[in-house]
Amino acid sequence: MKTASSVTLTPKDIFKLVEDELQEVELALKTEGYSAFPLVDDINTYLHDGGGKRFRPALLLLSAKLCGFEGKPAIVLSVVVELIHVATLVHDDIIDNAGVRRGRPSVNARWGNQVTVLMGDWLYMTSFYLALKLKNFRVLNLLIDVTRKMVEGELIQWEQYGRIDLSVEEQLEICRRKTAHLFSGCGRLGAILADIDEQQEEKLGTYGHAVGMAFQLTDDLLDYTSNEDTLGKPVLKDLEEGKITLPIIYLMERADQKEQAFIREVVRTQDFSSANKKRIMGLVQAYGTLSEVQNLAEEYAGKAKTVLLDFPDSIYRESLLNFADFVIDRKN
Repeated sequence: MKTASSVTLTPKDIFKLVEDELQEVELALKTEGYSAFPLVDDINTYLHDGGGKRFRPALLLLSAKLCGFEGKPAIVLSVVVELIHVATLVHDDIIDNAGVRRGRPSVNARWGNQVTVLMGDWLYMTSFYLALKLKNFRVLNLLIDVTRKMVEGELIQWEQYGRIDLSVEEQLEICRRKTAHLFSGCGRLGAILADIDEQQEEKLGTYGHAVGMAFQLTDDLLDYTSNEDTLGKPVLKDLEEGKITLPIIYLMERADQKEQAFIREVVRTQDFSSANKKRIMGLVQAYGTLSEVQNLAEEYAGKAKTVLLDFPDSIYRESLLNFADFVIDRKN
């Protein structure tokens, strides 16, 4: 159940609070990513011209402002977390053999897997090069820990591809590592920059983690509820790639033996014909598994908002309270 905030802010209102900083982030993503090697520069420009909602930089900047910090280091770390995120997406697309990202050909589709692997590595190294300039070991330790967990999440997911008997807890652990830990890091980085007490830092980390879980569960839902034009990639793409997410895990717990056998066979043979997709969509709707995932996403968003109530009232607290709702109400 959603926890009400005292002020209702639209996504536009929220991002307006950090608009100037996000413009600096956009510029830095291109300038800090500049390379004298034309191929690197071309790919970096292509990646950042493709857009992106900048959820993670916005979360970091709002968290820092909540704690009373504003300044260049917040811009730098916002660039760092976005570069880490983009590097992960670039590598993901190779693993998934994805041809589309944000409605455009993916980097691997345009430049090939070999170049794309190296580009992902370059993005990771550039992010840590920028972070190192701050000479803050707490920041570096956090970023290294988060990045390791994200890579471990990718490895765990790769190992579990096509496993139709995946448990709810196993899938939630993948969500934690792939997504929630970086969101948590964004909250904590804002607190570290402000040098507030460790307990408050942990609370912002808890907030970010819960928002990240809500974000990822919503992403998993959108694979079933959105459309290609809105989502920027084909629907049911996760399932086609062998990613068994909660809508299917819940379905396998409720479906009868014949229906379970059908789903297993589709996943095993990769026979994602229009008819099979339609039947799967009908089953998740009939058994209410999409609603169950939505409810879980709302629980995480509610947890995030509850943690924030320990902070003094301010427009930045209200923005983060509304941010938690925004990530589960989005359509792409």
